[in-house]
Amino acid sequence: MSDGKLYIVATPIGNLSDVTQRAADTLRSVDIIACEDTRHSGKLLKHHGISARLIQYHDHNKDHSAPGIVKMLLEGHDVALITDSGTPGISDPAFVLVRLALADDIEIITIPGACAAIAALTISGLPMDRFAFEGFLPVRVGRRRTRLLSVKDDPRTQVFYESPHRLVKVLAAMREVFGNRNVAIARELTKIHEEVIRGTFDDILDRFSESKPRGEFVIIVEGNTGK
Repeated sequence: MSDGKLYIVATPIGNLSDVTQRAADTLRSVDIIACEDTRHSGKLLKHHGISARLIQYHDHNKDHSAPGIVKMLLEGHDVALITDSGTPGISDPAFVLVRLALADDIEIITIPGACAAIAALTISGLPMDRFAFEGFLPVRVGRRRTRLLSVKDDPRTQVFYESPHRLVKVLAAMREVFGNRNVAIARELTKIHEEVIRGTFDDILDRFSESKPRGEFVIIVEGNTGK
């Protein structure tokens, strides 16, 4: 019996129609789909008429779930790994499973698609030729400041993810460390209330002093231009 294949499948970041035909075909064909939240992913699968066995794989269970998935692969089952939205491995623990699968010479196939960081970059109005993805910053103030200081002098455009309840604090911390740079805030990409706010940190902070942030955010920050 041959080993199964591990498919890394990108899913929509909001609009359920933004799934590629190849991704849908792959999700229909595999034996098992590993996902962060079975209820969340179930909505996507139902929308596209896909029936499959769902198992959970996320940051809190990765250490014991990943070996179990590899065992399934070695038993000949094809497995698709998806995340709640976007491309697996971007701010989630896909690399843990990929690394274990590689150690057992399991074939890994990528099914590319949506990624919030790339989508936000394309409409930010900031340079895209060179950029650095930083994901979510540390929650603790000291560690967050240390991370920001580590990228302060980087000339590349910086990409961050942030939740609504921490957005203003994070923007204020960035303003303090980076200075009043140009920034673009992408909110609820591909969803009904999609919005991109562009300006300086001061402009953006003034905006959110008047309205409470809602939704999921991608923050695109101008790199250090030496000005």
